[in-house]
Amino acid sequence: MLRAFSIILSFSLWQILTLFYVMDLGKYIKRCAFYFEFVRKTGIMKTKFYGRRIDKMISSFNLDKVKELFRDFYTLTRIRVTLFDERFEELSSYPEHLPEFCRLLRSDPVSAKQCRLCDKEACRAASTRHATYIYRCHAGLTEAISPVYFGNIVIGYLFFGHVFSYPDYETGWTEIRSRCRSCHVDEEALHAACLKRPIISEEYILAASHLLHAVASYLCMERMVTIRRQELPVQIDDYIMAHLDENLSACDICREFHIGKTFLYEIAHQSYGTGIAQHIRNLRVARAQSLLLEHPELRISEISSMCGFANYNYFITMFKRVTGVTPKAYRRQHLAAIPDTGSAPRSILS
Repeated sequence: MLRAFSIILSFSLWQILTLFYVMDLGKYIKRCAFYFEFVRKTGIMKTKFYGRRIDKMISSFNLDKVKELFRDFYTLTRIRVTLFDERFEELSSYPEHLPEFCRLLRSDPVSAKQCRLCDKEACRAASTRHATYIYRCHAGLTEAISPVYFGNIVIGYLFFGHVFSYPDYETGWTEIRSRCRSCHVDEEALHAACLKRPIISEEYILAASHLLHAVASYLCMERMVTIRRQELPVQIDDYIMAHLDENLSACDICREFHIGKTFLYEIAHQSYGTGIAQHIRNLRVARAQSLLLEHPELRISEISSMCGFANYNYFITMFKRVTGVTPKAYRRQHLAAIPDTGSAPRSILS
């Protein structure tokens, strides 16, 4: 030990620096090998080698057709509608121009930042709920967001907003004035713009939100959006679907795609609207629902194993948590509702 220490002390400063340089170069070469293996396996280039990777959009919308659809929505509801991509960036809207109320608020940089943050938080909330989310924005107007799904992946968000939903203008303005007290805008001009907004009832907003949800589904049905299969969130989802019957974990996915857990969790929350473990459980339960109806001859314990649940009791617990009923009750309820045609029942999820 002392001999080794004395040898190190005998090194010159130049030799020590050279040694550290070679060691650092070795790390760099290892990083390069890791990177090229990632590209070879996934076909995806990282635009940033160090730090967070900047993703391209995983989907592509036909914005001309989307614009036509939005025009129809506006004709029926008189409510402005907007499309965001999965990164919360605005792609299209109709009408294109914001109402005067919102233009005034966004003329203030602080308020404009609050608007953007409010939109992003609403998108996240909608993806977590897997349903249309109705809320009041930071300024007091009512808005709604519906996630757009392609299979299991969130590829965008439909938004309508700037809706004045109060019993009367006095009540509404009192609330809005209180919320916008810190905004550096002309209060009289904001009040005048507020009075130009039509009063819309909660029932009307709820009906419009149902229509918004239908439009979100219609986008994919009518092929107004295509998905880029080479993008990492799509590849991960395909990999999970192909290995649902195995003991699949986040570590397995990270090893397969040469990514870290933190990055995987970011992908899951942005693209699937939930954590990666919960996403896998949701997919397993969805497959179990399908098998319960398509193969009534299979025992529930067999279906549990086929869907990757090693523990039967855990499968029952997870299935009931997601669907609200046990697998046995789910099969009984849905098969009883399907008329007997002499052939095997088809899945209601297909």
